[in-house]
Order: sequence, then structure tokens, then C-alpha cells
Amino acid sequence: MKSVKLFAFLFALVMLAGCCRGAAPTEATPAPVEATPAPTPEEIEAAPEIRTDVADIGKYGNLELTLTATDLFAMGYECGDIVNVTVNGQVLTMPIGSAFSDVDTGSMLVVSVIDGQSGKNPVVVAINMGDLATTLQLAEKTQIAEEPGYRWDFRVSTPVAVAISMQEKGGYLNEYMLRQLVRTNEREDYIHLTDEQFANFRNIATTGMGDWKLYRSSSPVSPELNRNHEADDALNDAGINTIMNLTDTEASMQAYEGYWESYYSRRNIIALNVSVDFESESFKAGLAKGLAFFATHDGPYLIHCKEGKDRAGFVSAVLECLMGASANEVVADYMITYYNYYGVEPGTDQYRAIAAGNIEKTLAAAFGVADIYTADLAACAEQYVKGLGLSDEMIAALKKNLGTPFVEPER
Repeated sequence: MKSVKLFAFLFALVMLAGCCRGAAPTEATPAPVEATPAPTPEEIEAAPEIRTDVADIGKYGNLELTLTATDLFAMGYECGDIVNVTVNGQVLTMPIGSAFSDVDTGSMLVVSVIDGQSGKNPVVVAINMGDLATTLQLAEKTQIAEEPGYRWDFRVSTPVAVAISMQEKGGYLNEYMLRQLVRTNEREDYIHLTDEQFANFRNIATTGMGDWKLYRSSSPVSPELNRNHEADDALNDAGINTIMNLTDTEASMQAYEGYWESYYSRRNIIALNVSVDFESESFKAGLAKGLAFFATHDGPYLIHCKEGKDRAGFVSAVLECLMGASANEVVADYMITYYNYYGVEPGTDQYRAIAAGNIEKTLAAAFGVADIYTADLAACAEQYVKGLGLSDEMIAALKKNLGTPFVEPER
């Protein structure tokens, strides 16, 4: 580990000037930032305090600032710095990164990226897989029928003031460099993968799960990741019958170009448009509807969000646990996504950091346990699902549906 971090630091000294440029932040991760020494006068002079405000709140509660990444970097701040961010009088300490995956699930960060074309990306203050606007009680989110399906109503005076100041120059740099993940949306960049792997489409074959009964995938209808056609072909080949769409409303799902010509459109689909905050009541309510849908419809089943990584990863893990999978099986299935997208290999420091900061941490929090490797995951998952509001009868039907092997009908 020490040699890896030393290499990362030396590499950072060469590459840091451009390390935050050109990659768009993705959905999706290090332990909460510990107290650090006060910055030196030289560091403060090199990166003075910046005063800005909140320009908008994103779909998942991220705070989009009027400050641009161009201006932030011009004032001496860089990815890997630890900063103090004061939002409406509340002081928060977090690192600067270039993607949500630069910190653990549930941790805060400043996402700052310069787009190679426009050069005017806003700085975003966020919680990875959380809702910062709600956490700080800045605004209340209301679901509405009109697109985009939600509205934010501020609970505090606007504009909401934000200040950014240096806490420790480069204090997070080693961890930041260890977590750098690169994904493209071009098929030719993944010639070593099958079409199913490129689409992050796979059967979940953990202990207790029926043969060929449950699958997970990136979106088979959204063209954003350029994987929808491969995913739609794969679910056709698998004979998918019932789909849990975690990312779209029914209207946004049906608005994608080519939707009505897809195999997907002829399946049983529930469009949930759930939050990325797994602890929020809106996420839990949506998941309860999705699980009830699986319990009352025939398989094979598919779970997907946009990437098939975070929301689909968590829901898949809960069902794997419910059916009797071990922690090792759950983590191994979750991490296949990081190989499919980013080439992260098992056994590496990067693999362990991602697993520990994501699925291991998320499941432990959801199940209320300290260590998923020593917990009774089947019992924990059943208790969790009951807490969502599913009856014993509904849970029994869900388990029966998932546990029964799929027998393809004769054609």
C-alpha cells in the first residue's frame, strides 16, 4: 500500500495541473476527513478564501455554485486539497475531487471539473450518494407531474451564501490519485469485453438465487452511456419479463429516442425515479414499490439505473443477501461493474478501497451492523425489507419468485 501511495504522489506532482480537467462527474467514493492542521500563511496567500453562492440545486440535492471550476483553479485550489466550505453559516470540511467516486458513499466533496470544450462547468458541493440540500435543511424537494419530475423550494433566504477556504493543501492527494477511474462511452475502447459486459449486463448467480432469474444492467433505453442497444439485445436474449427502472419517470423513459421500437418497451416495467440517497424516505418508498412489483409479476427480472452501478448495485445486493448470499459473493458481484467500466482488478489496493467505501459501508449502514462479513445477512435483509413496509406474505412471494429457476418456454 505504501508503495502504491508513493507512486500516486509522485505521479500527482507531474500531472496535477491537468488532473481535474476533461472528465465529467459520474453518479457514485474515503473515510470522513479527519481534523487537520491549520493552513500555513503561504498556503492561504496562494489560495485565498472564495465567496460565492448557490446558483441551483440538482436533481439529487447537489449544490451547484455560481463559481466555476476555471475560477476555482485559477485561485490556487486543486483536486486533492482539503477545504472548509461554509454553507449558510454551516462549516463543512471536505476534499476537492473530479468525480463523486473520489470519496466514500455518504462523504462530502467539492466536485470541480473543467470541460475541455466549454471550460465553464460549475463547482458542485455534494454528498456522494446523498442529498446535501436536504441534509443542511436548505430546501425541500417536491415530486411533481411535470418534467423534470421534481421541484426544490428553498427553506432559507436566497441567495444562499457559500465560502470556500483552504484547510490543507494536498491533504487528500494520495487518496484522490488512488481513486481515479476512467470510463469512456465508446465501444471500441472495450474490445476486450463482450457486448453484455460493455452494457454492464449480467445474471446474478449468488447463493439461493434461482438460475437465470435475476439480472442487472445499465440503462437499456437511455442513450447517454451509448450502451442501451447492447443492453436491450442482452435482455431480449435473456428473456427478461419484468423490469425495475430506478432512474426514470414513466414520461422520461418513454421519451428516449427508439423507446417504442425496443424489446424493453414490451416488458412489465415499473419506473421509480428514486433518489441516490439510500437512507431517504423517498428511496425506501420507491424500493418498496419495486419489490412488490417483482413479487406480483413473473420473471426473469432486471434491475437497472443509469449505469447499473450505484442504485442497481445496492438493490441487487439487498436481494442477494435476502436469498442467502455471503458477503464475499455480494462484494464480488458488485465489483464486476468496476471492472466492466474502469478495469479495476480484484486484489488491488484500488479494488479494496472502492469496495470498502461503497457496498460494504452502504450495506452495513442499511442493516445497522458493524461488519457485513460477520453479520447474518439473510436475516438483516429480511428485516430491512420488512422495514420498507412489505408484509411477510409479500416477502415470501418475492423470495419464491427469485428462488425458482427460470425455464425458457419452447418457441
